[in-house]
Amino acid sequence: MTDKRTILVVEDEIAISNFICRALTVNEYQPITASTAREAGVLFCSEHPDLILLDLGLPDRDGIDLLVELKDLSPNTPIIVVSARDQEGEKVRALDLGADDYITKPFGVSELLARIRATLRHTDRLLLAEDSAKDQYRVGDLLVDIRRHQVFIGDNEIHFTQNEFKIIELLCLHAGRVLTYDAIINHVWGPYGGSSNQILRVHMANIRRKLNENPSQPKYILTVLGIGYRMLEDN
Repeated sequence: MTDKRTILVVEDEIAISNFICRALTVNEYQPITASTAREAGVLFCSEHPDLILLDLGLPDRDGIDLLVELKDLSPNTPIIVVSARDQEGEKVRALDLGADDYITKPFGVSELLARIRATLRHTDRLLLAEDSAKDQYRVGDLLVDIRRHQVFIGDNEIHFTQNEFKIIELLCLHAGRVLTYDAIINHVWGPYGGSSNQILRVHMANIRRKLNENPSQPKYILTVLGIGYRMLEDN
C-alpha cells in the first residue's frame, strides 16, 4: 500500500507520456496512463486518481468532451489540461468547462510539477474547508472573512460594495485557480452581465485601489492576460 498521490496521465503520444511519468515517479507521485478517452474513463472509475493530466487531442474522442464528463462524475477531482492547442479561446473554453489549469506544450518539468503542486494544494484546501466549514481566507496581510463579509489589511478594515465583495469572495474560494472573465461576470451579474469585460475591469480597478495593490506587482490578485484573474495563495 502506497501513500503516494495517484496521477492519471491521459496522453496518446507514448514519448510524451513516458516523459511525464518519469518526472512524476522521480518526484514521488504514482502515475497511471491512458492513451484513449475510453481507457481514461475506465481507470478514472477504478483507480480514483488524485489528479488528472489531460491531453485534448485523443484518438477516439475530443478531450474537452472527456473533461466535461469527468467533472460531472467527480467535480472535486482536479484536471490539468496539457495540450498543444495554444489559442486563447481553447484555454478559456477548457477553464470555463471545469479545468483547474492549462499547460501548453512544450513545457518544462519544473513548470509541470509546480502546477501540479499548486492544483493539489488548492484542492486539499477546498476539501478541508468543506470539512471544517472554514470561512476565512488569508494571504500575506490580507484577511477575508466570508461569513461576516469583512476584509482587512492588517488591522484596518476595507469596505467594498456588494458586487466587489462577490468578486473577492469568488476569487478567494478558488485561490490558486484562474477564473475566466465570463465565469466571474456570470457569478456576479448573471445574464445581465453582458459580453463585455469592461464592467469587471472597472470593479477590479476599484478593488485594487482599495487594497492599495499595484497590478504590475500583485500581492493578492494576478491578471492572466486575455483570460481572467487568479487570487494568489499564501505559501
